[in-house]
Amino acid sequence: MRVMHGRSTQGVGGVVGRRVLGALGAVTLTAGLLSACGQEDPPADSSATASATPGPSSPSPEPSTEDPGTSPSASASGEPSSGTDDEGAGDSTDEPGSRPSDEAGEDQGSDGGTGEGTSEGEADDSGDGASDGKGPGKGKPDGKGDGRNEGNGKGPKDDEPKEPDYIEFGEVSDRVGDLQQRLKDLGYFVTSVDDAYGGETQQAIFALQKAGGLYRDGVVGDATMKAAKTGVVPRAQTSSGKVLEIDINRQLVLAVENGKVVKVINASSGNGETYEAKGNTYTAYTPRGSFAVYREENRMYSSSLELGDMWRPKFFTGGIALHGSASVPAFPASHGCVRVSNGAMNWIWDTWGAPSGTPVVVY
Repeated sequence: MRVMHGRSTQGVGGVVGRRVLGALGAVTLTAGLLSACGQEDPPADSSATASATPGPSSPSPEPSTEDPGTSPSASASGEPSSGTDDEGAGDSTDEPGSRPSDEAGEDQGSDGGTGEGTSEGEADDSGDGASDGKGPGKGKPDGKGDGRNEGNGKGPKDDEPKEPDYIEFGEVSDRVGDLQQRLKDLGYFVTSVDDAYGGETQQAIFALQKAGGLYRDGVVGDATMKAAKTGVVPRAQTSSGKVLEIDINRQLVLAVENGKVVKVINASSGNGETYEAKGNTYTAYTPRGSFAVYREENRMYSSSLELGDMWRPKFFTGGIALHGSASVPAFPASHGCVRVSNGAMNWIWDTWGAPSGTPVVVY
C-alpha cells in the first residue's frame, strides 16, 4: 500500500502528512490584479451571429451565487472529511501454558549466568515478555501484546505518518498525480502530471468544482473527489463547428468541436461593478450572445483605457476579449473581458487555433 505525504505552502510545521479531522478551515482566494479590457471598435460585421447551432441546455446549474469582485468565504463546507484510526497492537498467537518450542535452548540471564532453557512453557501473564534471567532461566513466552518480545508487553510504536483526508494546494504525492491524470483524461486543462498540486492543478480543480456545482475553494474533499471519479464534465451548447463557448453562470470557457467538449478551462468574467477610466464611467459587464473573433493580438497588449495588460487577447465584441492573465480566481473579477490562465491562452493560440472568424458563444 502506498503512503502519500502532504506538504503545505503555508509554512505550518508538524509531522508531514498528519491526519486532519474535519473540514478544511479557511482558504483565501485573492483576485490579484484586475485585468483590463481594451476599448476597441469592432468592424462592421463583428456583430454577425456565429454559425454554431445551439444544442441542449447544460445541466447542473450553479447552486451558489457570489458577490461580484469579492472572494467567497473559504469554508470547506460540502467537503466533509472523515477517518478514524483503527490502530492497536496485534494479538499474540501464543496461549498461556502452551509449549513455545520443541527444542531446548540456553537463555542468557541478566546476571551473566546461563540458564538451562528447559522450555517448560510457563506463560508470563504479566506481559513483560522477557526471561527473568535468574536461576535456570526457563523460557517464558509472551502471553500478551503483539507476539513480539519487546520486554514491556506493548506493540512497536507506529511512527508512520498519516495522510490528510483531503488534498490541497502544495501537496506532493502519488494521489495528486492520479488526480491530475484523471482531470486530464476528462478534458480539464492539465498539461503536466507531476504529482505536485500547483497553480495549474488548482485552476483545473476550480473548473471541476464549477462544473459540478460545488463550493469553489480548490480543496479536494469527498464531494470533489467523487465528481472526478464519476466524470463530471459540462455539456456543449453548440452542435457543429469549432466554437469557443463561455459559460458566464459557471465561469468556464469550453473549447468545443462539433458538439464535443475537448477542453474545460477555468475563467473569470466581468464582476458587474462600475469603474472610472479616462473620465468616463463604465460597468464591468460581459455581454451574452453569439459573436466571432474579429481581432487578435499575439503579444502582451495594453488596454486603451489604461486598465492594465492582457496576454494574447482575442477580441470578439467591442473591447471585450478572451485573454490570458496571471490572476484567474474562481469568481467574476474582470472589467468585462474573460480571463483564463496564460497557459490556457497559449494552448488556445498554439494548439487549438481559434483564428479570426472563430465563433464565440457567450451564455
